[in-house]
Amino acid sequence: MLLQLVNQDLGYDRGLVLRDISVDIHEGDRIALVGESGAGKSTLLTAIQARLLEQAALVPQNPGLVGTLSVFHNIYMGRLNRHSTWYNLLNLAWPRRCEIDTIRPLVERLGLEEKLFERAGELSGGQQQRVGICRALHQGGDLVLGDEPVSAVDSHQARNVLDALHEHFETVVLAMHDVELALSYATRIIGLQNGGIALDRPSAGLTAKDLDFLYKTSDENHR
Repeated sequence: MLLQLVNQDLGYDRGLVLRDISVDIHEGDRIALVGESGAGKSTLLTAIQARLLEQAALVPQNPGLVGTLSVFHNIYMGRLNRHSTWYNLLNLAWPRRCEIDTIRPLVERLGLEEKLFERAGELSGGQQQRVGICRALHQGGDLVLGDEPVSAVDSHQARNVLDALHEHFETVVLAMHDVELALSYATRIIGLQNGGIALDRPSAGLTAKDLDFLYKTSDENHR
């Protein structure tokens, strides 16, 4: 088991978001966190990351790229802690061939091979999101945590991104807004509602209709 939370209250300085949360994460899990906006998906991801900091790669909702730097350099940042400051500075000025050869297959995998030395700030939102994914793939680790990692890409690219994450990480935990995509990709669904876990089940046999109750508040607000 990678992590077990037992009866945890989770939140931020402004207050609690999730109360009395108990959840475990096992090696090989592909977990989708679902629920309406504000249900606590990001809060739960943050709590998991804090406890598995050295083991987890993170794909935040905002990739946080340095727009003036190239795609290559933004991806390279995923491994800054593996090298000395001097080495990193040299690689910033004169990218080393060995580092380029390591990163090139990642951008090719996600269709960004022609953007490798373009400034990240000149890319579209979907392309920037894929650069953030490449950075996590380059970072590596036992598991990857993603906060809506495919929200800015089309359905074809979304599946491609999810497959790439599965290829590189044994364990995957993603907050997802697309229920159908979550059901087709994840092996386990955790549904959040009203400050707690309302559902935690294998995805096999579940349908989108089974998850409708998680979004009733949103539906009622739009009536």
